[in-house]
Amino acid sequence: MELKGMRVLVVGAGVSGLAAANFLTAHGALVTLTDRMEERDLAEQLVQLNPGVALRAGGYPPVEGFGLVVASPGVPPRETVLARARAAGIPLFGELELAFLFCPVPMVAVTGTNGKTTTSSLIGDISGLVRPTLVGGNIGVPLVSRVEDLSRDSLVVAEVSSFQLASTVRFRPWVAVVLNLVPDHLDWHGSMTAYVAAKARILANQSGADTAVLNYDDPLCRDLRGKCRGRVLFFSTRTRLEQGAFVADGKVVFRSDGREERVADVSCLRIPGGHNLANALAAVAAARAAGIAPEAVARGLASFRGVRHRLETVAVIDGVRWVNDSKGTNPAAAGTALASFPGPIVLIAGGRNKGGNFDSFAAGVAQRVRWAILLGEAAPEIEAALKNRGFTALQRAESLEEAVDLAARAAQPGDTVLLSPACASWDMFRNYEERGDRFCLLVRDRSARSGC
Repeated sequence: MELKGMRVLVVGAGVSGLAAANFLTAHGALVTLTDRMEERDLAEQLVQLNPGVALRAGGYPPVEGFGLVVASPGVPPRETVLARARAAGIPLFGELELAFLFCPVPMVAVTGTNGKTTTSSLIGDISGLVRPTLVGGNIGVPLVSRVEDLSRDSLVVAEVSSFQLASTVRFRPWVAVVLNLVPDHLDWHGSMTAYVAAKARILANQSGADTAVLNYDDPLCRDLRGKCRGRVLFFSTRTRLEQGAFVADGKVVFRSDGREERVADVSCLRIPGGHNLANALAAVAAARAAGIAPEAVARGLASFRGVRHRLETVAVIDGVRWVNDSKGTNPAAAGTALASFPGPIVLIAGGRNKGGNFDSFAAGVAQRVRWAILLGEAAPEIEAALKNRGFTALQRAESLEEAVDLAARAAQPGDTVLLSPACASWDMFRNYEERGDRFCLLVRDRSARSGC
């Protein structure tokens, strides 16, 4: 793709938008970066911007005259400036597409509602044992900022979101993984049908030389087989499969083309919960599809300790375990977290609802939680769902600091205090990482004061 001299409009001054603007400028494009926010509110981000990028803050310029529009993943496709670009016939895609077009090495891409970060990180750790591996995308660094630094024997493992996939045109991963599909981001996509369609774009351009790894236990994922042009490998925690990764007699097993490998003992996994067993099986299938030997896969499984902000034990204080699951940003993810702990739970939940329904989550709370502390915009909605299930052991908090104080008073030895919000963080924090970091800081400060 020839960028030199092309006028490019980059919409959205978030992390991906900044990376795309810098990449395009370095390739000789004439870049305008635009955002709804005023310039004074973007000061922190703009220090990372390369000289030569024109800035239009506080609103969007006309799209006429631009040869390409690059949209940040957080900008909804129905945004006026993007609609105008489509109407004018201007090519429109995101930073992920840009990274793919300039990526010189194979790519393993992981999507799904929940488990993306854990699975991407695990595949990256396994691959990193045998070859240079870049893990990025929706996790860590924007891929476009690193793809041109890769050696020819490298592998890219990309966590990709529905936001990113919605704007792809030619994106074609060598191995595509779809972990699960439950309602999420419906406020952004508009419907579950549109959300699933966005996720399915990970498969749209694959050929017979590529592989799709699909969750056999999730009917929506399993049905995506009809959209696959290449080899399909399933993974399942419940079923012995003809092709893919599954569990048999306490072993992680991989079967392909009539050959069966007993890769590792399930007991070797250090990440808790049945959902993480599913993530591990997906990683096994993806790693084997990428040609990584079973021995390396086994070593990677045994050494992987999980990722930050997902079922992360922060401290044990006076017999109470404090767990940071800030990445549980939808009801299904938070429900999975609840099921990961056998003992009584003191739950901290709430934030901004992304269009999810809290009814099933409330059923899990009623079964497993002794006391719930609710905060953020969605607190009234969650409280109503809990009370509808007959659960009234709850109270409201105005801030995360107050929630932690209330949890400390409610918790008893043997309890788990679990931050698993079932909501996005955007009403109180910039992202789930900032929310999780704040929780960890508050807990560690409490631990230091208690002498633990």
